[in-house]
Amino acid sequence: MSFHGQFIAEIARQLAPRLRPRYVALMDEGIVWDSPQYDVQIDDVERRPDVAVMELAEAPGGTAAATATAAPLTMVTVMTRPVTQRRVEIRDVEHRRLVCAIELLSPTNNRGGRRQYLAKRARVPASSAHLIEIDLLRRGRRVPMLEPLPAQPYFVFVSRSDQRPYVQVWPVPLAGRLPVVPVPLQAPDPDVMLDLQLALTQVYDGVGYDLILNYGKPPAVPLRPEEAAWARGVLGTTNGERPPQRPSGPS
Repeated sequence: MSFHGQFIAEIARQLAPRLRPRYVALMDEGIVWDSPQYDVQIDDVERRPDVAVMELAEAPGGTAAATATAAPLTMVTVMTRPVTQRRVEIRDVEHRRLVCAIELLSPTNNRGGRRQYLAKRARVPASSAHLIEIDLLRRGRRVPMLEPLPAQPYFVFVSRSDQRPYVQVWPVPLAGRLPVVPVPLQAPDPDVMLDLQLALTQVYDGVGYDLILNYGKPPAVPLRPEEAAWARGVLGTTNGERPPQRPSGPS
């Protein structure tokens, strides 16, 4: 299971005992079609035949001249693939009604699967369910907002059904700890708290990412100079050495 799946599963495990006996935290799975090669969407390409691709030269006598076939180009096309997306669904025990959905955004949400995700997200305002979106991506498009978000790499959004379109936003700096956020339930039940940093730490230690990740290599998404200096200080890595301790926040 990927980090995405591990993290979602840990959130469900953390919440389960706090939700009893009126609610359960279930993992829900869905399939989206992703195009990992490029940040494009196949459906965004306008499909329209070009009726003026080539004009044939008129040969003497008014007949079209035969033309030599040009050598074809060899190019790379965008191939889509099915990707499993997971989220936590908090449902009430009595009616199995969706009370709160917890989404961990993935690169797929910024590529081929973005249209599918936004379509699913657009249905939330018409429901009575709350929505929590966890964005730990340092590159790509953010959750749609009317106002500019602060210049931070990570965000957590809590959308309460009775307060939309207003959303609670937690900006998280690279050097910061992931927040403890409220998980809203049905009134009059109080929120339960979700410690995202604890969930990240449990996954990091449980899987053994300190043995898997090479912190001596630069990250795929480059850090700003001040962020890179902070990362070097935290990790203490030189020439590909293993870090003596895990980072305090997501990498």
